[in-house]
Amino acid sequence: MDKREKEKKTISKMIHIYHKGKHKGDELCIDCVKLERYAHERIDRCPFMATKSFCSNCKVHCYRGDMRKMIKEVMRYSGPRMLYHDPIMAIDHLISTIKERKNK
Repeated sequence: MDKREKEKKTISKMIHIYHKGKHKGDELCIDCVKLERYAHERIDRCPFMATKSFCSNCKVHCYRGDMRKMIKEVMRYSGPRMLYHDPIMAIDHLISTIKERKNK
């Protein structure tokens, strides 16, 4: 799977976990749909995709302020829960984060 698609899959998974836990539904609400579309758009347009690991490690923050606030909330909620929902994705993310820190 290519890096952009992997990142989009990860963020979508996190938004779905957040929505299900906070908004109590299986189908995404309009705010979560907007956030997911916005995140995918940002990932598609990222000029640093080849050299960065995750948006949180990027020097340039391309999210608008309101969306950055929402995505941080989603990540804080979903991050710890990823281990239960998709352990392989969570472990892969952890390994990539550790490698990124080592390289700096």
